[in-house]
Amino acid sequence: MNSSSSIPDTLQKPLSRSLLMLRLGVFVVMLMWTLDKFINPAHAGKIFDRFYGIYWLSQHFSYIVGAIELLLVLAFVTGLWRRWTYGAVLLIHAVSTFFSYKQYMAPFDNLLFFAAWPMLAACLALYWLRDSDTLLTFPPRGNK
Repeated sequence: MNSSSSIPDTLQKPLSRSLLMLRLGVFVVMLMWTLDKFINPAHAGKIFDRFYGIYWLSQHFSYIVGAIELLLVLAFVTGLWRRWTYGAVLLIHAVSTFFSYKQYMAPFDNLLFFAAWPMLAACLALYWLRDSDTLLTFPPRGNK
């Protein structure tokens, strides 16, 4: 079902623009997390150990995870395979957000962790409204 066909023309353009901005914003954050795996693999290893209990993440494995994640975020930002790429980004960010639960127990010592919640909402909105996200996507779909 193409939900964008049931949206009035007066709303489709601002909705498409809003979804594009959400997609670009989420992409920037995900790209920085991805680049961290290449630029500072030791940091990525510490994060995987501390938050996910994955202590065996080597530098080489960090590059592999980073490469896979880079392909995902590039497909996401271009709007390819929306159901799968938007869903994967949502899942990755949700896992990251929920696995950081200990940080929320001391909120004023970890204020930056609370930025994960609006981004999680943005990821969820993008997933739910993926059929209406039509600007700057590949292949182009229904751009008005």
